Amino acid sequence: MLGLAALPALAAGSPVSGQVQRLQLKHTWTTVMSSSTHRDVLYTTIQQGGLTARGEGAGIVRYGETAEAGVAFVNRLAPELGRMDLLQFGKVIDWILQQSEADWAAKAALDIAIHDWVAQRRGVPVHALWGLDPKDAPLTTFSIGIDKAEVIRQKVREAEAYPVLKIKVGLANDEEVIEAVRSVTKKPLRVDANEGWKDKDEAVRKINWLEKMGVEFIEQPMPAHMIEEARYVRQRVHIPIIADEACLRPADIPKLASAFDGVNIKIDKAGGLLQGYRMIQIARSLGLKTMLGCMISSSVAITAAAQLSPLVDYADLDGNLLIANDPFAGVRVINGKLTLPAGNGLGLKGPLTRG
Repeated sequence: MLGLAALPALAAGSPVSGQVQRLQLKHTWTTVMSSSTHRDVLYTTIQQGGLTARGEGAGIVRYGETAEAGVAFVNRLAPELGRMDLLQFGKVIDWILQQSEADWAAKAALDIAIHDWVAQRRGVPVHALWGLDPKDAPLTTFSIGIDKAEVIRQKVREAEAYPVLKIKVGLANDEEVIEAVRSVTKKPLRVDANEGWKDKDEAVRKINWLEKMGVEFIEQPMPAHMIEEARYVRQRVHIPIIADEACLRPADIPKLASAFDGVNIKIDKAGGLLQGYRMIQIARSLGLKTMLGCMISSSVAITAAAQLSPLVDYADLDGNLLIANDPFAGVRVINGKLTLPAGNGLGLKGPLTRG
């Protein structure tokens, strides 16, 4: 049985705990950065006032984060968090953000659990804390990782239920990947290069070719630090360019406005839902398109991000659809549209077991 392990002992005097959960992928997941068959994530739990709240964060190796280090961060903060009034969640989360210059996924996991607990305590869904209408949630893309042409075609066929696909590129076989997708579907495509193209003229050439292949927009074609090069590319292509790795937290957004058409906001990188909400508002005030993305995660993190989705133009919230042992059920995708669960807090069901 693949389910949640027994909860660890709570830190002395604290209702807050953390644990590592291993998620098994349905397919080997390959991008420019890595290839893997599983991901370890951090789960946080708050048990207080007769309520159990959940959070999740996927530590990103590129930024030196791991699930194990996230547990240590949570355990360090747990005693003080146990003495705080969580209903003052803005103040509490800002305190968490100040406790480290790193540990962003762990901060996100705590932030999500706090939002879940507060919304449960108030008797409302998390999205109601911001006055959002769940009917405004957008379509989500379904992601196809880099692979051989025959495997790409198989993955696209398996994604028949999803009306918009997100295709990973950025290696030497970009054309082969896109042509394999187009050999089996005419669906709208969105493409993510994950900083894969290092030469600005190569990026221009590839993006203009992608436009002819029916691609709606391109994410992060060049390395995050190459802002001037991104501006050069933007002036020579005709589809929107969305910042991803260049957009981590609120302070990053203003400098991107002249080089990109939009930003992809990921809760794990931002440090939680409160930070994500701030980023959406900053981006919108600068006239940028907004997108919510995700890491490979379970339904805890994906459902949490989906609570903010009525605010954004695009969503790529499919990390839970890529795993085989999701311990929870939450947001669903119906005809491609994110459908938020009924119920207070995140509205999760579980933990479940997988036989």
